[in-house]
Amino acid sequence: MAEEGRAIRRRRQCESCGQRYTTYERIEEIPLLVQKRSGQREAFDKEKLISGVRKACKNRPVTNDDLDKLAEDVVDTVKEEGSSVVMSADLGLQILERLRVLDDVAYLRFASVYKDFQELNDFEKELGLLQKKLPPKERPAPKI
Repeated sequence: MAEEGRAIRRRRQCESCGQRYTTYERIEEIPLLVQKRSGQREAFDKEKLISGVRKACKNRPVTNDDLDKLAEDVVDTVKEEGSSVVMSADLGLQILERLRVLDDVAYLRFASVYKDFQELNDFEKELGLLQKKLPPKERPAPKI
């Protein structure tokens, strides 16, 4: 192994002259593209994903490690699908799914932008859906 496990180093010998040499075998990764709602495609940027989620998590008890893990999980899920192009809507759903488990407030903040909330009713509907998805013992008690 070489390059922190990203390559395999092999020592070889030329059968003609007997000279020894080293080769490195690496996985050739296909770049991941994101297709926007407009139809435009751009290269996937993990830092851009983390930056967007970080805004939703501002002043919340979410660590940088949590954000890194969320991003890695999303990337792994997308790569498992095997396509070199992922729809931005699919990325958003992957993020929402993980934010729902991580932090409810961050989830609502991200959902408000992702789902383009226009009215207070949009927040109320999403909050209702969020509370229905939580098991009864995890549902926060109403504050009076």
